[in-house]
Amino acid sequence: MNLTMLLDMVVEGMPDRVLIGDREDGLTARELGRRARAGADLVRAAEAGTVVFLGGNGPAFPVALFASAYAGVPFLPVNYRLSAEQLDDVLGRQAKPMVITDSPHRVRGMTTLTLEEFTEQTAVAADRASEPADPDPDSIAVLLMTSGTTAAPKSAVLRHRHLTSYIFGSVEFASAEASDATVVSVPPYHIAAVANLLSNLYAGRRIVYLDHFSATEWLHRVRTQEVTHAMVVPTMLVRIVDELVRAGEHGPSTLRSLSYGGAKIATPVLVEALRLFPGTGFVNAYGLTETASSIAVLGPDDHRAAVASDDPAVRARLASVGRALPSVEIEVHDADGRPCPPGAVGDIVVRGPQVAGEYLEAGSRLDGDGWFPTRDRGHVDADGFVFVEGRSDDTIIRGGENIAPSEIENVLAEHQWVAEVAVAGIPDDEWGQRIGAFVVVKPGVRPDADVLREFVRGRLRSSKTPDDIVFLQELPTTPTGKILRRKLVGTATGDVETAQAAKTPVL
Repeated sequence: MNLTMLLDMVVEGMPDRVLIGDREDGLTARELGRRARAGADLVRAAEAGTVVFLGGNGPAFPVALFASAYAGVPFLPVNYRLSAEQLDDVLGRQAKPMVITDSPHRVRGMTTLTLEEFTEQTAVAADRASEPADPDPDSIAVLLMTSGTTAAPKSAVLRHRHLTSYIFGSVEFASAEASDATVVSVPPYHIAAVANLLSNLYAGRRIVYLDHFSATEWLHRVRTQEVTHAMVVPTMLVRIVDELVRAGEHGPSTLRSLSYGGAKIATPVLVEALRLFPGTGFVNAYGLTETASSIAVLGPDDHRAAVASDDPAVRARLASVGRALPSVEIEVHDADGRPCPPGAVGDIVVRGPQVAGEYLEAGSRLDGDGWFPTRDRGHVDADGFVFVEGRSDDTIIRGGENIAPSEIENVLAEHQWVAEVAVAGIPDDEWGQRIGAFVVVKPGVRPDADVLREFVRGRLRSSKTPDDIVFLQELPTTPTGKILRRKLVGTATGDVETAQAAKTPVL
């Protein structure tokens, strides 16, 4: 199977259903298919080897993705926040790229179409599109850059078979009601945007794009578009909760499902969100770019059972990412590559048909048994719930002791002053690293670092008490909600220039 077959199924099964944009004037499945085929002709005419999408959320994104598939070339959505040097490096690696962008001035010496030109030309030529390609399932469908804010990014390879395996293993075709809608606010260059597009189209659910997130605009869009499903990253959910609390309101009643993922979220924030959205099913989805999206899910029943339980083991599952999808296997391995017993912390590995684990620059990272190392540390409990403690390179080594930042973050998040928190290792001549806690406090609070230290010391042993506590107005994150720990360390060491903007004290 390939992506063109997926869209062909949607066009044949739901031709007149509006699937992209507003109810009144959005793109139907038939129109999306017609424009994508016309877009494929533009790609062929340019003799492009890669279609690069450099822009924000909107209808041009799905048209461009499927145009690439119909033309039989890889699709690469690129982070529009890259510096000029980084962008030149990424574009320079591509085979005869055709760039679709809202920033044509940033692209030099390559075939370029503005978003407006691409939209107009695909609309006009839709009736004249030629026969599309039928890509080999093993050919490259999507390339995604795994980084791009420090070192040169790597190109993660997702082949048609990886993406279709994820969709067919997790989504029921045409399962959505005609009135269902989802709002997508993650940027196009993230795997969540690609997976949300494919899964919602296959289900038959209308996609409403929100290019620039704010809690106020998100809530407005959910209410006015009668959105039933949504996906956010934790920083977005924090701001949505804050906005509802400030306004003294509950979440929109139309919202039946709210998925979140991409980073940790404080348990108190999640509990408050469950209270504010009493009729909404919450889903925590854990996945990676290299796994073509989610590999584990904590479902609505798991959330409600955990928050209502007096059993500490069940309650703790609010901090888990749930259990592995039926189509994949997840294990935790020790330093010798052997499976760990339940509860033991080790390296999280995954295998299954949706797992790519491949980079253009470095080849496959699957081992001989098909396991992909996620580079996340964590454990699995006796009932199969997966707990992610953080990236392996985030581990703090203080005086020879390995310390997981998440353990300290979870404790600090329980304090009544704390709105958001992240913990990172700060270079130290004596200890190797010392523990730094970076805290955003709730409005009106005048915090005391010693009080927070004593709070941690009373729940964890003294070696895990933060050495430094820095109060910030906000935590530096990527657009998809991941904490930029190197910038946090910069606020304590002064080594990162951009950290100075984040160092503005609360008091």
